[in-house]
Amino acid sequence: MPIAQAPPYQLFTLATNVWTAPYWEAASRGELVAARCATCDHPRMPPTPFCPRCHHQGIRWVRLSGLGTVYSYTVVERAIMPGMEAHLPYVPAVIEPDDLPGVRLVSNLVGMDLADLRVGLPVRLTWHRTDAGVGLTQFRLR
Repeated sequence: MPIAQAPPYQLFTLATNVWTAPYWEAASRGELVAARCATCDHPRMPPTPFCPRCHHQGIRWVRLSGLGTVYSYTVVERAIMPGMEAHLPYVPAVIEPDDLPGVRLVSNLVGMDLADLRVGLPVRLTWHRTDAGVGLTQFRLR
């Protein structure tokens, strides 16, 4: 059976702002963090200028374990751009962190037999570092 590959990271371009920069700074150190409201503690992922619950702007960043569950995924088997053929199939996925229920992280599943993929699968974080030093999340079977 085919194995889930990493997508072509050379196509990735990082664009941050004041709300997302702390996430990417932590990722460059190999740390997975999530934003919570500094006032009411409501999760704010992705980080937003205002808390959706209490509308305050303060953010508190918490470190996550890197353990999670597959919430959703799709298998990309066809190259949509030149240079992607060597990266097929790849599996974009939505992961729910074990230590932050209800939050969803968009990432990729790698190193897994496609026949084993399913919603609810327990996964663990691994990191891919780009040539520019950006840390990108990937998840593997736990």
